[in-house]
Amino acid sequence: MAATEEPPEKHCWVCFATEREDRAAEWVSPCRCKGCTKWIHQACLQRWLDEKQKGNGAGSVSCPQCSTEYKIVFPKLGPLVYFLQQVDRVLSRVSPFAAAGVVVGTVYWSAVTYGAVTVMQVVGHKKGLDVMERADPLFLLMGLPTIPVMLVLGKMIRWEDYVLRLWQKHSIKLQLLSGIMPGIGRPAPRVPFDGGYPGDHLSVSRTLCGALVFPTIANLAGRLMFRRVPSSLQRTILGGIAFVVIKGVLKVYFKQQQYLMQANRHILNYPEREDGDEAHEEEDNEDSGNE
Repeated sequence: MAATEEPPEKHCWVCFATEREDRAAEWVSPCRCKGCTKWIHQACLQRWLDEKQKGNGAGSVSCPQCSTEYKIVFPKLGPLVYFLQQVDRVLSRVSPFAAAGVVVGTVYWSAVTYGAVTVMQVVGHKKGLDVMERADPLFLLMGLPTIPVMLVLGKMIRWEDYVLRLWQKHSIKLQLLSGIMPGIGRPAPRVPFDGGYPGDHLSVSRTLCGALVFPTIANLAGRLMFRRVPSSLQRTILGGIAFVVIKGVLKVYFKQQQYLMQANRHILNYPEREDGDEAHEEEDNEDSGNE
């Protein structure tokens, strides 16, 4: 009779310990692997699962060799623990939506408050309060938040760029103004590659701040430039128009000068030096390095 073959000795593929080294350890074969990766200590597998799940005990884990999903059985819990576990799961799923609702609500009521303050600032404090008291509450809740939205959208309309492109397109016709403003009307010897300007990009923070501060600036400009206008609303509107026009003209002129600076730039030749000057410069560099 042939001698019965003994089963191969168990090796743990995590700690590389054998069955002889620790006979009291609990072994487990959790997947379809065979050979040296078939067996693993129950304790080593538990530690390996903890590292893979990263605290999420409910997540599934598979064998890295044969991709077999491990069958994990949890002990039965009492009714109180089961109830608390379900509550924790519900809160985990609901909390992102609740946080989003709080953020949206905060932004909405901030927009309503800003809209109310803007109305009182434009038409006057007493008249603004009287208008909002007589208005329909639903109309106020829907209309006041649109005020900052419209201001931001209006700020994003960059009409100065269209005026500047028209200016550059018809720059030959503006040569008569070159004596008043240097650089206007002279065709640039080189057109920049992208046609842009330094710092010419849409900044979200700058657009938002400029849009929200615009009613205050328009009110102040109206008080300074149109004092004789009795109506606060008309004064603010005229002040806003004047501010937009003045700012646009200055911005167009500034961008045109930036364009000309970019188009007329030159790259200088590297300055030629005598041999004595180069040797003297090398000695100075050595002395500074020694120091």
